[in-house]
Amino acid sequence: MRKLFTKGAGMIGMVCLLSGLLTSCLKDHNNYYVAPPVALVSAINASPDAQPVDFYLDQNRGNNFSIKSGESQDYIRAYTGKRTVSFYVGASRQAIKSDTLTLKANKLYSVFLANQVSTPDLLVIADSVSQPAAGKFAVRFVNLSPDAGAADLAIKGGAVLASNIAYKHYSMFTPVTTGSNTNTYEVRKAGTTTVLYTLTDASFRSNTINTIWLQGLAAATDVKKISAHTQENVIYY
Repeated sequence: MRKLFTKGAGMIGMVCLLSGLLTSCLKDHNNYYVAPPVALVSAINASPDAQPVDFYLDQNRGNNFSIKSGESQDYIRAYTGKRTVSFYVGASRQAIKSDTLTLKANKLYSVFLANQVSTPDLLVIADSVSQPAAGKFAVRFVNLSPDAGAADLAIKGGAVLASNIAYKHYSMFTPVTTGSNTNTYEVRKAGTTTVLYTLTDASFRSNTINTIWLQGLAAATDVKKISAHTQENVIYY
């Protein structure tokens, strides 16, 4: 039977993580160590003009290195229950955006910082993951461009993987059935052949689920211009 691994966090429930987010494992009356219930949380900087940012759960920083625009923080373990999630300018306590969410045990979450830093948005997704067919991979699409309108994600010359995805909306993880793990993906205006952005020769490993997200402004030509990026969420082995 294949087992699920998340980048950075390891197998769900396999080990206790000694970090600022979690205490050491709990000891029961039989002197066995029992891991506290945890969720897994990933942070993504999809703000086109943000400096590198730090991600916090309550007062605890979740990243070792500040997250650059277009990059992501692998899943980390976090206590369940109501938590405050925040993005700060890297290596500072200058807040960009905060919100609260309720984390459930053994669930995965992705927290995106979106839009310009002057008008920031947050999107929290409860990640619904399932194993792709043997040797295959799956991709979801997240639209975080506030002015691009609804968008489709397609393989160039091939299948449409996600349709009519509005700002701050997303598709499910969709199996990709091409014979190659490396493809060119097009983000298009919904229902048209107009290409907003081309992600050339994007390669995903077999037995993984992955995210492609769109960020930036369609009308911009500077650092805020539209772009697409990828994240490997989970690998099955």
